[in-house]
Amino acid sequence: MKHVPVLFEETMKVLEIEPGGRYVDGTLGRAGHARGMIERGAKVLGIDRDDEAVGELEAMGIEGLEVVKGNHGDLEAIVRAHGWDEVDGVLMDLGVSSPQLDEAERGFSFMREGPLDMRMDRTKGPTAADLANGLEAPELEEILRELGEEPQARRIAQAIVKARADGRIETTTQLAGIVEKAVGGRKGAHHPATRTFQALRMKVNDELGELERALEGGLKVLKPGGRMAVITFESLSDRMVKRFFAEHAGREVSLQAGGSRWEGALPKVKAVTRKAIKAAEEEVHANPRARSAKLRAVEKERI
Repeated sequence: MKHVPVLFEETMKVLEIEPGGRYVDGTLGRAGHARGMIERGAKVLGIDRDDEAVGELEAMGIEGLEVVKGNHGDLEAIVRAHGWDEVDGVLMDLGVSSPQLDEAERGFSFMREGPLDMRMDRTKGPTAADLANGLEAPELEEILRELGEEPQARRIAQAIVKARADGRIETTTQLAGIVEKAVGGRKGAHHPATRTFQALRMKVNDELGELERALEGGLKVLKPGGRMAVITFESLSDRMVKRFFAEHAGREVSLQAGGSRWEGALPKVKAVTRKAIKAAEEEVHANPRARSAKLRAVEKERI
């Protein structure tokens, strides 16, 4: 499936792209959003840890786009090393790209037989198979419960440990089958292995840790009046973004002696989106992967 950038028009609108402005796309992917920024006259520094995405875009040589292999958690350091003191906007489109999901050998999807990998950067770190085969049941349970919000985490973790006693779990369909058998098969719209795959993917790629660092770094390099937009696809990341933005938006606290005082984390921001923006019905129909997307944006306050 061709990669279609979700919430494209909405993202361009909340970022208020300035011709000649400098923007960072911290999760470049196939540059769908970055191309939109460039078409509106911006210069874009794109960061991605996927070798295939980076190689493909470097070969294309898109004018106005500079591609860097790296993690969005290192966004501040990458921007500084690039020689940009501050930027007009920061975008992060989190989650897994369509090409990654569609390539069976990447191991992200339980719908396709492939090695149980799930690394966004295949040059680093343990694979999902390493976790599934190496962790004890309590550790697996914790990952499934915390990162997958899986209500049957204990049963699934025990089933994984029991299954691997007969041989190493190597493929996506093996793991999906183990989970499906453990919880009694499909009972709703989602495959029973959905949360398990999400949890392992997030653990393998340290997605919440990278996001926390990226949010902090993004605000530091953003100029006053600049905007940050983040698109999430699952509740844990969305809650982290919502909480982070709320902390920096702060609040006015009434004082006993009269008047009020602002309390919050610096640098101060103001909300651009009152609540999360979701994909319209037409977009979801054309691109089902947009169904769970949520866009939030803030503007860094001028001093």
